[in-house]
Amino acid sequence: MTGTPPDPDTSRTPGGAPPPHPEPERTPGLEPGGGVPPGETPPDAGQTSGLSHPQPMPSRRGPVITLVLVSILTVLVLAFIVAEIMGWSKTF
Repeated sequence: MTGTPPDPDTSRTPGGAPPPHPEPERTPGLEPGGGVPPGETPPDAGQTSGLSHPQPMPSRRGPVITLVLVSILTVLVLAFIVAEIMGWSKTF
């Protein structure tokens, strides 16, 4: 039975690739406190940017209905104010 000794580097993933965020104390080029000196670049890290699939277009019906309702309410409030000022209404 010949077997390979276990990998002493426990920071690696099962596939053998380095982890997406290396340990700062084991990353070359970092200054104390985690800073990077001029001329050095930080280690590559995995990124998840962008969309996984196109997003559906939102419906235009909602904003149009809201705009119409707000416009009707505004006209009714203005009509009530004009009727109160002119004395056409005996509400108050």
